[in-house]
Amino acid sequence: MAMKIVSMTATLVLASNVLQITYAGTYTVGDTIGWVIPTGYTEFYHNWTDNKNFLVGDILVFKFTTGEHNVAKVTEAAYNACSSASTILTRSTGPARITLNSIGDHHFICTFADHCAEGQKLSVEVRNGPRTAPVPGTSHNTTGTPPPPPSSASSLVATISLVFMSIGIQIAGGGRHFA
Repeated sequence: MAMKIVSMTATLVLASNVLQITYAGTYTVGDTIGWVIPTGYTEFYHNWTDNKNFLVGDILVFKFTTGEHNVAKVTEAAYNACSSASTILTRSTGPARITLNSIGDHHFICTFADHCAEGQKLSVEVRNGPRTAPVPGTSHNTTGTPPPPPSSASSLVATISLVFMSIGIQIAGGGRHFA
């Protein structure tokens, strides 16, 4: 009986650790400039990605005026050629939120006229793993709003895990108390 309880406790602890809440980063593409044709600087979005750590689950927010721009996820070949012939997905209503749901390179262009050729294109490398501290002088939260307070969910999960572990240990030990 005691082994069953210990096993159940261990399972609950493992499940609670797996279910801990982590929040994704939200990046406003181009920061305050938004998703527009960069004026006189075609490398704007390439440089915008510097010092940013994109992880699976992060969200890119493309702020643009509906009817003047769009955002299309494309292959690397389409990105390099500024071709909209084989888009993976297209969002035509701004602002558009796109979740980075897999590791690897993700490529985005505006399919309007010559917008891509004029620099309205973005390529990001998405990694898997823990979020690292931002480089000094930069901010992970690039939406212009203060970051939300840390979630108390992780503390609650840890506390509940310890309670169940204590109960399991007490039951496994036959309820004996040590002096």
